[in-house]
Amino acid sequence: MKTTKSSMSPFLCFSFFFVLQFPLISFSKTTLAGARFPSSLITPEKVSASAQNKLYRTKYFTQILDHFNFYPKSYETFQQRYLISDTFWGGAKNNAPIFVYTGNEGNIEWFAQNVGFLYETAPHFKALVVFIEHRFYGKSIPYGGKKSVAYSNATTLGHLSSTQALADYASLIIDLKKNLSATDSPVVVFGGSYGGMLAAWFRLKYPHVTIGALASSSPILNFENITSPYSFRNIVTQDFKSVSENCYKVIKGSWEQIENTANQPGGLELLRKSFKLCKNSVEYLEDWLSTAYAYTAMTDYPTPSNFLSPLPAFPVKKMCAAIDDPTTGNDTFAKLYGAANVYYNYSGTVTCFDLNNNSDPHDLGGWFWQACTEMIMPTSGSNKDSIFPASDWDYKDQASVCKSRFGIEPRPLWVTTEFGGHDIERVLKRYGSNIIFFNGLRDPWSGGGVLKNISNSIVAIVAKEGAHHVDLMFKSSEDPEWLKDVRKQEIKIIAKWISQYYHDLAQLF
Repeated sequence: MKTTKSSMSPFLCFSFFFVLQFPLISFSKTTLAGARFPSSLITPEKVSASAQNKLYRTKYFTQILDHFNFYPKSYETFQQRYLISDTFWGGAKNNAPIFVYTGNEGNIEWFAQNVGFLYETAPHFKALVVFIEHRFYGKSIPYGGKKSVAYSNATTLGHLSSTQALADYASLIIDLKKNLSATDSPVVVFGGSYGGMLAAWFRLKYPHVTIGALASSSPILNFENITSPYSFRNIVTQDFKSVSENCYKVIKGSWEQIENTANQPGGLELLRKSFKLCKNSVEYLEDWLSTAYAYTAMTDYPTPSNFLSPLPAFPVKKMCAAIDDPTTGNDTFAKLYGAANVYYNYSGTVTCFDLNNNSDPHDLGGWFWQACTEMIMPTSGSNKDSIFPASDWDYKDQASVCKSRFGIEPRPLWVTTEFGGHDIERVLKRYGSNIIFFNGLRDPWSGGGVLKNISNSIVAIVAKEGAHHVDLMFKSSEDPEWLKDVRKQEIKIIAKWISQYYHDLAQLF
């Protein structure tokens, strides 16, 4: 199979978050048309209105458009959504803490309905829980709340950036504390995936606003010559290979078989029927399969989940069980179809897969802009041992796509200029404090995470069997002991931060 160079395909990683730069193979043609978010291929199960009401109340904050300039247009405003839960809050009079989730690249309700750690930890600390939506996502849309205007060109999208988002969070938190007469309540920020990156950066940029940050599965090192572009796919490969050598070999060898079939008379129709694809969508088959493997590896949770899609516990094992199923004999396509069903159709309700479906139920559309401006995260390298087709990451390819789409040039060095990343241990040891970096080693993004303690207060918690921000998900009676221990460690560290804050506050008076 020929080696292809990768164009940019923006997928959400929880984050979440992030751009997965798979080669978009339309049967030997590299094309931007295959760009997909995982949620565009599934219909997420929604939490009922009554459940939402029990979790949080919805509020809005009048936010400034541009925090960093003083042009007349900078003072325009938009309504920024945030969700608040005060069920267990000890109140302003007691200086009870405030837990803030720094929103990701998507609808904030999606995260608020999946990130259970804040709600479940709040009673212990008598904390107020707040989820803040990221600008340009969900219902927090500038320019009158109209996406058609906000997303229309580079001039309007120019106000979508991580630095503007962090300033939003600071402004909202300060105003909220003032309105609640809770100016002395300590704030701890939490985030997973891109939200985890924001949480860590928020602690570094706004230490006067937050006393600490839990940054889960946050690949803050996945930039410019810090993390290998082969790291992401190497981890996906190892996840499958560790479960079944045969499973690994079948997936690895399938790409050439798919392309050979596609190039034969009647081959496309055979593929469409083999994978039960709706008409006119077979050209995205390889991208569709790549997405399933990567996102199943990311969400290889030890309990059933419904974050990206309804999945069983240990979904990588389930995928490999389908591939290793002896009843499929030597029918590679039947094996792959069974594996894809684990990710896309575990509920068994889909009759055919429409790969041309461009719906975006989680409101992730702004990520394409971020991946073309500052979030240049090389992940698409595949070596000869990868389960994906061999490919190299080439910045020029990505820059070309971004220039064509938005008329702008990416700034691959900006994130490390603004937030750092190089020599992070030496640098943060001198001026950073109170950050927890959690990473699960089965998560493909862990290769770009902080995996070692930097100081006594900047701590790395690493779980060998962990997946993408699994520590932040709602707890389950089926949680393994290692996951329970991770959460206990996190709670103990946060308790220490808060205790120290109260001690320091008492000293002032």
